[in-house]
Amino acid sequence: MHWFWGTLMAIIGLFMLVCGTVKSDYVVYRLLVARSRILWGDAVHRFFQVSGVIVAVLGILWASGVIWSNG
Repeated sequence: MHWFWGTLMAIIGLFMLVCGTVKSDYVVYRLLVARSRILWGDAVHRFFQVSGVIVAVLGILWASGVIWSNG
C-alpha cells in the first residue's frame, strides 16, 4: 500500500511545483498562497517550488520502497 501513498504524495508535490512555477489561479493554490504569504511574503511561489520538489522526491522514494518501508 506504500506505493499508493507515495504516488499520491509525488502527485501533490508536482502540483505544488507546477502551480508555483506558473503562479496559478487555481482556487486551492490561491488559498495555500494566501496563508503562506503571511510568513514568506513575496517569495511564496519560490517556497512552493522548492517544497514541491522535496515532497515529490520523498513521494517517489516512498513509492519505490526506499524509505518508510516495513522491511
